Amino acid sequence: MENLKKTCLYDRHVAAGALMNPFGGFMMPIQYSDIVSEHVAVRESCGMFDVSHMGEILVTGPDAGAFVNSIFTNDVSKLVPGHIQYGMMLYPEGGVVDDLLVYMMPKPDTWLLVVNAANIAKDFGWICQAAGAWNVKISDESDNFGQIALQGPDAGKTVSDVLGLDLSDLVFYTFRMVEWKGTEVLASRSGYTGEDGFEFYASPEVTVKIWDAFMEAGVTPCGLGCRDTLRFEAGLPLYGHELGQDISPLEAGLGMFVKLDKQDFIGKAATVALKEAGLKRKLVGIELADKAIPRSGYPVEADGRQVGEVTTGYHSISTGRNVCLAFVETPCSVPGTEVGIRIRKKVFPGTVCRKCFHDKKYKK
Repeated sequence: MENLKKTCLYDRHVAAGALMNPFGGFMMPIQYSDIVSEHVAVRESCGMFDVSHMGEILVTGPDAGAFVNSIFTNDVSKLVPGHIQYGMMLYPEGGVVDDLLVYMMPKPDTWLLVVNAANIAKDFGWICQAAGAWNVKISDESDNFGQIALQGPDAGKTVSDVLGLDLSDLVFYTFRMVEWKGTEVLASRSGYTGEDGFEFYASPEVTVKIWDAFMEAGVTPCGLGCRDTLRFEAGLPLYGHELGQDISPLEAGLGMFVKLDKQDFIGKAATVALKEAGLKRKLVGIELADKAIPRSGYPVEADGRQVGEVTTGYHSISTGRNVCLAFVETPCSVPGTEVGIRIRKKVFPGTVCRKCFHDKKYKK
């Protein structure tokens, strides 16, 4: 436990009475009041999250754009400054190193890669190794950033009222540099909850001030507990569950973020081969008819045998349904297919359905 890191907002979480637990190598808030209340706040008004545990890796230099494109499944050659792309870095065998966001910064030949907390060291080492003879400089800037995510239908009004910033010009997956109290802050509009929202990247000291301003205004602080229930309802993947070293983004249903028609990138050949051979498994949604709740690792069965495994499952707070995401054999992935989920000694009937259990509300 003594090796766990703390974000710049750790003291604020403890003072607010948050339940703290390890996550991704950090001691993070899981909940402040309760997961249901925090979940509902984000769906109906807005809530804020400490996401300072996420990693920030800066790639600069004459070859920066081409290099990032060579390690990324999406096509950053289509980006212009102030825009963001989601995608993955792949191993040569086609499994996922990490899923991440790539920011094309206003400064020429400068790219910001935002990666998952548990993967920072692994990703940084992998990127440095991949750099080879490319004329780039790679630096891990994670300790120099704090990050707050404000999510929910009232997020825009809250930013305006509390921070005095008008971010109405930003649409989904765009960002710009803003000045707040004499300090430069990166403000983006994306999110991981299925709701409209913003992220604020700033120095640790400024991040604390932004958090305090939101707290004083009565914004609901939210923990990682409801962050998971929210992203799950929106059908968004979590590394280590719906993505991983042994999972292809095609199997996870993320093929739209894998541009196989662009120039070569690490893992492309394996991904093309997998696509041509046909997928043996796919990620699906499953709804249970019973009150039982499917959990990660539970077997999915059909015709008396195991055909898959649950990756994430909950009683959906927003819909009241007992649902899960699961990898199943491709023949069982057709919507409407009847399957069963084994929970201890009993098999509960379920039906394959769409992966998004709650419609997303982004500002396009």
